[in-house]
Amino acid sequence: MSSTATLNLPPSALPAACDVLVVGAGPAGSAAAITLARAGLDVVLVDKHSFPRDKVCGDGLIPDTHNALRKLGVLDAVMAQAQAASYIGCIGPRGGRVDVPGTLAVLPRREFDHILANAAVAAGARMFAPLRFAAALEEDGRVVGARLTEADATYELRAQWVLLATGAVPQALIAAGMVQRQTPSGVALRGYVKNDAMVGRIDKLEIVWHRALSPGYGWIFPCRDGVFNIGVGIADSHGAQRNGKLAKREANLRQIFDDFTRVYTPARELLAAGEWVSPLKGAPLRCTLEGARYSRPGLMVTGEAAGSTYSFTGEGIGKALETGILAAEALLAGRAQTLDEAQVRANYEAALGVLKPRFDLYERANMVNRHPWLADLLIWRARKSARLLRRMSGVLNETSNPGNLLSVKGMVRLFTE
Repeated sequence: MSSTATLNLPPSALPAACDVLVVGAGPAGSAAAITLARAGLDVVLVDKHSFPRDKVCGDGLIPDTHNALRKLGVLDAVMAQAQAASYIGCIGPRGGRVDVPGTLAVLPRREFDHILANAAVAAGARMFAPLRFAAALEEDGRVVGARLTEADATYELRAQWVLLATGAVPQALIAAGMVQRQTPSGVALRGYVKNDAMVGRIDKLEIVWHRALSPGYGWIFPCRDGVFNIGVGIADSHGAQRNGKLAKREANLRQIFDDFTRVYTPARELLAAGEWVSPLKGAPLRCTLEGARYSRPGLMVTGEAAGSTYSFTGEGIGKALETGILAAEALLAGRAQTLDEAQVRANYEAALGVLKPRFDLYERANMVNRHPWLADLLIWRARKSARLLRRMSGVLNETSNPGNLLSVKGMVRLFTE
């Protein structure tokens, strides 16, 4: 298998065929490409943007991300550029705070995704950009490749399998006939501010709940070199029902951001003496492993396109990586065991099904965003109970479920532990 160590190969050099076409070079797509290419498959990776490119995200790397990066063999490369942290600071409406320990870091997605795409190319994948997915090529009801476009040019690439890892924007899902819900689950708005005076003052990943931010939350995450990722998000932005359809809730993200800087003093101080190095940008979120079909003959959907972002926290990098690995492993197991295509697809969908209950529990925990006084209650008790603090840390490490903290039994335990 030929390969190159160059990103952004010109679309004009696109081959006629490959084993697997991966559409989207974010965490899910690159994770799948790394896994498949290292196993010796001929992998073509395409993205609609040339790399490096910006991506709206909180940039927080929590333990599931660290675990996936370790499995992919790129953890050291990421951590060499990331800002490590040991705690998430949870701040309630009344100003109460508890610092939850965990293995954490922050790295802007421009650098993070670039590292992953480089790792995919180093593993043997070929990356072509910019190229957009326009349509699936089909024969006898099976996807056998894709039609890709760049400016006014159109290219066709045949592949044994196509993996869609195209993120939260639904156009590719629509074009592939895989979308079940076009509206996003949530929305986020973030920017980068440089303020050297805040270095050391904000050294944890801070998440803030307040009535003025409901049904969302605000955050400040420290990057390197005095830069901070600051933003607000609503993980249930399109849950309102109008005329039998999902509709956007009445919430203005820019107003919520302004309210965040008004009610949270560190946010106000960060902006007052800081310098914007990247303006506020918004993006949709697809959560709860819902909104898209997972597979059809010849094609799998993975990452945020499949809804791999958690409700409640809006964290999606780790689960995007995991689902990309799961898709690749399903294909590799099918080749190794000579499974038929239906079984390969069933195995992949079953692997996502194992993850689904955890996503549902995060959806239940989303009530904290709608009712911020619950954050006050959890923080108040966690400051008094080492056991509850360990359970909250377990949510980070995926040894505890967030929804259980807010179940009837969990609420009773808040007052008895």
